[in-house]
Amino acid sequence: MSVIFIFIDGVGLGEDEPSNPFSENRYESFEILTGGFFNKKSNPFINKDQLFKPIDANLGVKGLPQSGTGQTTLFTGKNAAKEIGKHFGPFPHSGIKPFLKKESIFHAVKELGKNPYFMNAYPPIFFKHAAKRNRWSCTTLMTKSVGLKLNSTEEVLNESALTAEIVQNAWREKLGIDIPKITPTDAAKRLLNVVPDYDLVLYEYYLTDKAGHNQRPEDAERVLSPLNEFLLHIIKHKKSSDTLVITSDHGNLEDLSTKTHTRNKVPLFVMGEGTVNFNEVESLVQVKENILNIFSEQQ
Repeated sequence: MSVIFIFIDGVGLGEDEPSNPFSENRYESFEILTGGFFNKKSNPFINKDQLFKPIDANLGVKGLPQSGTGQTTLFTGKNAAKEIGKHFGPFPHSGIKPFLKKESIFHAVKELGKNPYFMNAYPPIFFKHAAKRNRWSCTTLMTKSVGLKLNSTEEVLNESALTAEIVQNAWREKLGIDIPKITPTDAAKRLLNVVPDYDLVLYEYYLTDKAGHNQRPEDAERVLSPLNEFLLHIIKHKKSSDTLVITSDHGNLEDLSTKTHTRNKVPLFVMGEGTVNFNEVESLVQVKENILNIFSEQQ
């Protein structure tokens, strides 16, 4: 049994209105996961092998949630916003970096004798800039801190990693890196091919947050269409014994009327044999703990 953890940046549950891309367009993967439409009217449900519920991303702190504190909370189980008394992002604040360096879900999985894997790959220019400024995202910092290699061109070419935009076009078109274009279904197959080799596979999709800040419906559709196809294949073809967990760090894309993040609740989707562990999850703080519960049951 493995856990497939897909983190989608900047997607909350918004109003059923024209400014919400999920109301203006139909995305089959999200409809399957919610059992219907995808907005504030979506009814939470729990059964033995599938769960959908809205969870809190505000963390008891005033202001708009941000990626640095939201993702740190999600990946460490520590309320990062309360720790520093504010929401902070997009990168992790110095006051919460120790959580990612020592107490992340990757650290905990390894302590249980399990193998975590971060599916994302980064182009060479990313490593140059990040190292120069010593500025790492939440996911890359926790991956480095647990001693795992960050993927780059080699892993993309040998089909063991995925680029941020799923279909591999940006590296080729904007950076001149010679990698093939793939379909979202190809990308999903690649992820599923990797899963049997690991206990926890994490994939991060952050273009949703960027599209939310742009406020253009065409940008929302451009990033949601491949994500929809990608998720749809995973939902339909993952092993029943594997648990799929999907959530976000804060709202944004669901309301294109504003350039900022929102205080909307974010979705938690779980599908598979480990679903029952998530029945009581109410906020980002509890996600890590309940993923770990799946592994504890295997001991």
